[in-house]
Amino acid sequence: MRLIVGLGNPDPEYQWTPHNLGFMVVDELANRNGIRVERPEGRALVGRGKVAREEVLLAKPQTYMNLSGISVRELLAKYELHVDALLVMWDEVQLPLGTIRIHADGSAGSHNGARSVINAVGTQKFARLRLGCGLEHRLSSRREHVLRPMKKAELEVAAEMVGEAGDAVEMILTQGLDAAMTKYNRRKPPSGEEPEEAV
Repeated sequence: MRLIVGLGNPDPEYQWTPHNLGFMVVDELANRNGIRVERPEGRALVGRGKVAREEVLLAKPQTYMNLSGISVRELLAKYELHVDALLVMWDEVQLPLGTIRIHADGSAGSHNGARSVINAVGTQKFARLRLGCGLEHRLSSRREHVLRPMKKAELEVAAEMVGEAGDAVEMILTQGLDAAMTKYNRRKPPSGEEPEEAV
């Protein structure tokens, strides 16, 4: 079984903010596969079912972003899963809005939720899918940027990205992380040009 965790904040006021993009992908996977992410376990709302014919536990931590790792650690322990079974998804201001990146390990960068997960599980070697939310004209602070509701045009781009992220998760489950990285970790080129591999 794989533990697939989307990071976000639980209150309704945060529902459509960039910081909740991880929650949005969990909802996308749940809707596609008829999984109800409603059961309280491990300080999260969870749902168990199958995605791409693989047994998964979908989770949305309810601890607020900066303490997400507590929930992830408790869920891994409860289901006796190794960190190899973990996939965590979060927003990333360093990536343009609409861009996703998949990696097998790496630092948290400036993301407090990712840092909490790394500290809680004791390693940064776990699969992650980062969801770009950066804009050309970012607001004055990162906090202000990720905690304000997205505008209509941003939500439209975000919805496409969330759908693509759902496809990417399914590919990770069926074909593995390397195949998904090869397909999705590509720079989006200007119209008419071939994409280049990301470095």
